[in-house]
Formats: sequence, structure tokens, C-alpha cells
Amino acid sequence: MKYSGIDLHSNNSVVSVTDEEDRVVAEKRLPNDLAKILEFLMPWQEALAGVVVESTFNWYWLVDGLQAAGFKVHLANTTAIKKYEGLKHSGDEADARYLAHLLRLGILPTGTILPPEQRAVRDLARKRMQLVRSRTAHILAVENITARQLGTRISSNQVKRLTAEMVDQMPLPDDVAFAIKAEKRYFQLNFF
Repeated sequence: MKYSGIDLHSNNSVVSVTDEEDRVVAEKRLPNDLAKILEFLMPWQEALAGVVVESTFNWYWLVDGLQAAGFKVHLANTTAIKKYEGLKHSGDEADARYLAHLLRLGILPTGTILPPEQRAVRDLARKRMQLVRSRTAHILAVENITARQLGTRISSNQVKRLTAEMVDQMPLPDDVAFAIKAEKRYFQLNFF
């Protein structure tokens, strides 16, 4: 039985194939080109218990391509993986081997690989969450600026109702008024 781990980056990947005793059978840094990665893995396809791919920001293309080619793919939950204390080796090759090692031991923390047609809803929810956080940060920035400059607190609802004219009427230095108006422009965009 063989095991494969892929340390995925933005423009390249380190692909490692190991055996039952964690010896490296094959290993190579490849560009993020599905055809090249498949070509590298094909000689071991029948013997592979699975291929582990890191759950990074750009895994869709690789996981989908490997699955379409008939590989059993596992998505590593990288936030749940704890490296050995005092690990002597580090780097991309060691990371790829470690993913294969965890798979071999049966202790690989995995993430869910949703079918492509279901990812859009999750991705949209994530984007909305990001926009809500960003909007909240801009509202809080205005609350903090006014508290710091005027010594009074205004609520988030008051911040949302602020107009440029209202800001101009506040006893604020020009640069501070400009900062409040800039913050307000960011969260006034209505994405919700």
C-alpha cells in the first residue's frame, strides 16, 4: 500500500508518495498543473490508499481533478493537525510526507469535500460573513474616532445615520472628518 501527500501552494505543489514504512517512493515539486500532477501519480494509482491534499484557499481544482481521475482524495484539515513537538525536519517535502504519514496511521483530521454544485452556497455565505465583519469594523472605527475626538460615544445606529453634512458640523479637524467620511463610504455600500 502507498500513501500520497500534497503540500499545496499558490503556484506549485510538492507531491510525495510513501510506502507502509513512511519511506519516500517518489517526490517532486510540480507546478500547479493538473496534468503534470496526474502524470506523476499515475504509476501508483492502483496501489494508493489515498491522496491527501491540504485544505488551503485553492484546493478545488486539484481535488476535483484527482477525483475525476479516479483517485481517493482526502482533504486535510490543516488547523486540526498538530506537528510533533521537536520535529527535526521542516519544509514542503516534510509537510507532504507528514500528510501521507497521518493517512497511513489513520489519524488524519479531514475536512468535508462538498460536491462542486454545493460549494457556491458555502462560498457565498463565507463572503457575506467577510463583508459583515468588514462593515462592522468600519462602524466601530467611526465610533472609536468620535469617542477619541469628542469624548462622547455614539451608537452604531447613529453612525449608520451619519451624513457628510452631519460630520462637517462636528467640531473635528479636517483630517479626522475626512477619515470618518471615508469609513462611512465603505460601509454604506449595501451588500445586504
